[in-house]
Amino acid sequence: MPRSSPLDIEIDLPEDLTGQYGPVYVRVQQLKDHDEQHPGTGIDNPAGMARRVRAEAIRGSVQAQVLWGHLLLSGHGVDRDPEAAFRWFRIAAGTGDPDALNMLGRCFELGWGVETNAARAAQYYQAAANQGHAWAQFNLGSLMIHGQGVAQDYRGALTLFVKSARQGNEKAMNMLGRYREEGWACRPKRSSAFRWYRRAAERGCFRGQFHYSRFLCADQNIEAAAHWLRASLAGAPSDFRREIVDALSNHPIDAIRQAALDHSDQAATGTV
Repeated sequence: MPRSSPLDIEIDLPEDLTGQYGPVYVRVQQLKDHDEQHPGTGIDNPAGMARRVRAEAIRGSVQAQVLWGHLLLSGHGVDRDPEAAFRWFRIAAGTGDPDALNMLGRCFELGWGVETNAARAAQYYQAAANQGHAWAQFNLGSLMIHGQGVAQDYRGALTLFVKSARQGNEKAMNMLGRYREEGWACRPKRSSAFRWYRRAAERGCFRGQFHYSRFLCADQNIEAAAHWLRASLAGAPSDFRREIVDALSNHPIDAIRQAALDHSDQAATGTV
């Protein structure tokens, strides 16, 4: 259900900003809307936006508390403070808010402002997933795949990935592609994997774009494969890009090799 608060700013988990606490996945999707409603406190003035969000959080807005936690976690318009971010997520989670519950799970899983504890992370993801939260469904499914904090359960993870993908989560679509390609608790099915990777790629998942490129290359659709490989490398974090560039820099197909080499300088410097 869409929220109608003037602070309806979505921050979720697809783009990687690496810091000392590990990958911080933050995408601010609606700062332009915030700018229109509150001129001078959004994209062009992150510090002004941060001050406004903090004030709303202190006044008790749960949505602002979650957003303020995100800003503290990412250092967007404010000094980065993962410990304070964790405290604000915990305050908001006390209301049962699924966004806050999911972010508490992330904090416990990745050690953002608190000691890592996969079992606690799974508990918070489960509480948010029970409310239909797409990212919590994906995060809990990922723990289930690896048996971290919960018993390994491929079929349970599949159910969660499907629920998340149906809400448009491109990373869940990519995981469904891997599920079908590798045959986790089922028989591998290439055609199904291909469709899921394509969906993930079209929605902007850099991993989905890479896997879709692999499949296209195997089908000798080289032009399309090179296109999706370039898209993947352009949007991928530096560690992934470096790994792929190294693996493909001697590829026998010219177009694929060149697509990788075009990003070799970026991979070496860690830039996007």
